[in-house]
Amino acid sequence: MKTSFFLKNLNSFFAFLIVLLSFLSFKANDRTIVVSKDGKGNFSTIQQAVNAAENGSSVRTKIIVKEGIYKEKIIIPETKGAILLEGENPEKTIITYDDFASKKNPEGKEFGTTGSSTVFIYSNDFTAKNISFENSSGKVGQAVVVLTTGDRIAFENCRFLGNQDTLYLKGVQDSSDKTKPSRNYFKNCNIEGTTDYIFGAGTAVFEECIIYSKESASYVTAASTPQENEFGFVFINSEITGNAKENSVYLGRPWRPFAKTVYLNCEMNSTIQPEGWHNWNKPDAEKTTFYAEFNSKGSGSDRSKRVSWSHQLAKTEAKKYTREQVLKGKDNWNPLINLK
Repeated sequence: MKTSFFLKNLNSFFAFLIVLLSFLSFKANDRTIVVSKDGKGNFSTIQQAVNAAENGSSVRTKIIVKEGIYKEKIIIPETKGAILLEGENPEKTIITYDDFASKKNPEGKEFGTTGSSTVFIYSNDFTAKNISFENSSGKVGQAVVVLTTGDRIAFENCRFLGNQDTLYLKGVQDSSDKTKPSRNYFKNCNIEGTTDYIFGAGTAVFEECIIYSKESASYVTAASTPQENEFGFVFINSEITGNAKENSVYLGRPWRPFAKTVYLNCEMNSTIQPEGWHNWNKPDAEKTTFYAEFNSKGSGSDRSKRVSWSHQLAKTEAKKYTREQVLKGKDNWNPLINLK
């Protein structure tokens, strides 16, 4: 029994060591590409730099983006190896585009919600730091800023600027294989929007972020967590704020029946509806969703009027909603390594 326990732990240690060494090799052997609008870099557009990154490479490609406004629609294909996209300053390094769901594409068909995105991240091991991502189309309905389906994706000190459907953590939304992981980590990021501005089937942790409901906002999240997934969206030590009307914004509503969204140690201002959560006019969803809070603070945190089908976690229950637990998966992913 003791030998079996020892071998099990030894195997876990070696698995962790392999993952750690692979990420350290990214850092030690990063291939660097510089993007600059003034022609002084390797490329003048970000898409050119992404295209130059090797497919399936074990060496991470570091793309340094100089200050400027880059109006381009960017696709990170599934075939790409690890990429680090690093701007000089999120206030001055901006990726923007202006497509929206009902806008017609060159073929005369509507882009749709998915097609409206400014940036598409299909690859694994993508990281971005110090950059603003924007959909500048305005209040024209669904208009995605960033869409992710890959796994082990991390953002630090980034801004996501949009209105409806800002951040689409799509994951396996349209896939028949609901077991494929799509884990996302946001550290010290600013995400703004109006309706369902964080949505999708992916798993995500938002740590020390500012979640900003703009004027006319209604719902922060619209998770569509697959039934098979233990975790959906988890907000930790974040500020849920904005300039929307008082008592006008819900913390979430279920896009799909098994939506999961949890807020822990978050400061909530008066924009939040006292009820907290909405069932999207689907009473049956109240039986399958998991909406919860732990230690919410601020004028929007009054638990006395929260809907009866939401949960206030006990301290022991809240312990499993850590960055490590939510994102580790089968490979013990540590997103902080991506950010180094």
